[in-house]
Order: sequence, then C-alpha cells, then structure tokens
Amino acid sequence: MDTSTVDIQAVKSAVEQHNDVVRRRRRKHRIAIWSVVAIIGLAIALPMISYTSHWVGSEAIAQEAGATTNPRSNYWRAVKEGVSGYSAVSGQESNVLIQLNGTGWQQMRDGPIATKLPWLIAGVAGILLLFHLFGGRQKLDKPRSGRKIKRWGWFDRLVHWITAISFIALAVTGISMLIGKNLLIPLLGKAGFASWAQFSLQAHNVLGPVFAVGITLMIIMWIWYNFPTRVDFAWLKSAGGMFSKDSHPSAGRMNAGEKIWFWLLATGGVVVCLTGLAMVAPIYGIVLPPWADILPWVSGSRADMQQANLLHGGLAIVWTAIALGHIYIGTAGTEGAFEGMASGYVSEEWALQHHDLWAHKMIEKGKVIESSENAGTAAAAQTANG
Repeated sequence: MDTSTVDIQAVKSAVEQHNDVVRRRRRKHRIAIWSVVAIIGLAIALPMISYTSHWVGSEAIAQEAGATTNPRSNYWRAVKEGVSGYSAVSGQESNVLIQLNGTGWQQMRDGPIATKLPWLIAGVAGILLLFHLFGGRQKLDKPRSGRKIKRWGWFDRLVHWITAISFIALAVTGISMLIGKNLLIPLLGKAGFASWAQFSLQAHNVLGPVFAVGITLMIIMWIWYNFPTRVDFAWLKSAGGMFSKDSHPSAGRMNAGEKIWFWLLATGGVVVCLTGLAMVAPIYGIVLPPWADILPWVSGSRADMQQANLLHGGLAIVWTAIALGHIYIGTAGTEGAFEGMASGYVSEEWALQHHDLWAHKMIEKGKVIESSENAGTAAAAQTANG
C-alpha cells in the first residue's frame, strides 16, 4: 500500500473523530440549555396551574352556593335594608331591628357636635375673661343720687329667674350627657358618672318643659319692647358704647343688644324647645294634638328624632356660648345692671346712661322715686313752709 494513501485515511479518521467530539459537545450544550428552560418553565407553569384550578374550583363552589342561597344571608340582608318584621314590643318602628341612618347620626353627634362646638363656649368664656381683665367693668359716669325708676314688675322678674335658672341647669346637664363621659369619668369614676348621668337625664327632661313655658311667657310679655327702630342701628354702629368711656349711644327701654338677645330666644330658643319635645314625646308616650302635625320632627320616627337631636344639641351649645355674654353684661360687666332684675328698680343715673330715651319718658311721667333721704328733706321743707 502506498504511503500517501495511508496518510489520507489517517487524516479522515482524525477529522471524523473531531467532528464526533464537536457534535457531542453541542448536543450536551443543547440538552443543558433546554433543561434549564424546562426547569424555569415548569417553575412558572406549575403554580399557575394550581392557581387556575383553585379559581375554577372557587367559581364552581360560588355557582353552587348561588344555586342554593343561605336563608340566613337573605334574612340579614333584609334587616340591613330596614325591612320591618314582627315584634311583641309596641311602639313606632319597634319592629325595625336595624336603622342604618343611626350610624350617620352617631358620627355627627360624636364628631363635630361633641368635639368641635363645645370649644365655642370655652372660647367665649376666655374672651370675656380677657375683656374684663384688661377693659374692666363699665361703671356709672355720675355718682348715685338715690333716685330710682321701676324697670321690671314682680312677675317679669319671676319669669326671668325661673327661665334663667332652668337654662343654667339644662346647659350643665345637657353638656354632661354630651361630653361628660370624657370629662367626668376621670373625676367621678364610672359608677359616679353613671349616677350623675342618670340624674342629668331625668333633670333635663323635667326642667325642659319648665324652660319652654318660661320662654313662651317671655316672648308674650316682652315682644312689644323688642321691635327694631332707627335708634338701634346707631347703637350697633357704636357697639353700644362698649369701647368708649366718654359717650353712650341712645336707647329706648331695650337697646339693640337686648333686642338681638330677645329674638335669639324667640327663634333659636323655640327651636330648641320644639326639638326637645320631639325627642321626649315618643319616649314618654306623649300624644300631640292633631294640629301639631304641621310642625317638623313630631312624627316620632327615628329619623325625625335623630335630626331633632342634632339640631337640639348644636343650637343649645351655640346658645349657651352667647348666653355667657348676656350673663356677663348683666352682672359683672355693667355697674347697676343686675339691680333691675334683682329688685325691679334701677338708679336714675344708670337709666339715663344706658337707656336715656326711656329714662326721659319715665321722668316726664313722674315715675322717678325719690330716695328716702330726699323724701324726708322734702317733707321737712313742706312742714317748715306750712
């Protein structure tokens, strides 16, 4: 055999061996790559298959559950919708188990009304205290002569004091029921606050009608003195002379400030009384006359009572804050003002300084009462002349 032939065969054999090695390596690479791909794919696919089977099973269960509705679910769904049922308890809406509007009412009552509005009372009290400390009491410009003018009769004062005392008691008990839980439990303890809250509730319900009668009488007796006049605008423009030591605006029997307070009683006070009646009447079985149907909040429904409760509490708090100003001016804020409601008489100097138009009319009519000293001097002079 030729040597060249042997060399060619050896080369071919070596090339084939090399190609086999290359092919095996490529096969191993492909196997490794596809194995990694398969592992990653299965790692993703298997959980998805599990989730899919769970979803399909859930849908099947839901469809089966929908086909056989739980009767208790239907019952509570109807209850939440306010559907009435049967109850052995008598009374309006006693057969309604759940009233959804109650949630909104509670959020409003325990929210803005109980947490925001009471600060108005504290704010007004703080302003009055600062005004008194830095401004001081408004004193009489002239010394007292002893002469007096009758301003209020005994029945006027009786109605005023009954209404005023019941108002203070209602304010204290009402605020106690509204925010006392947070303020008084740390002081009285839970048992002590429970006793006080029960007392406050009963006192509030008893004194409420007394206060309503007082408001009604005050409106009837004093409305004639409280219609606005041109003089009132000048009084308001000068703020009643509150910030002036030298001049005092003219006023009749009632100044503009007193008239504003009166009309607050005649409007807001009446609403507070009506809303209080609307809340109490259904509880105590009070039957209102047929003509009362024209009034709001008297149907006795829960919705009406909730609206009445919010309006009652909100107006009462605002009213209490304004009343602090009225009480301050009539006691510590103005010299001689308290005497009118204490004895029925005011000094001539006070009347001329704060109600000059009314004072001049009373002087012209001879309604001024001389002091005992002046009266004795006049009697002695007449005796000497006689």
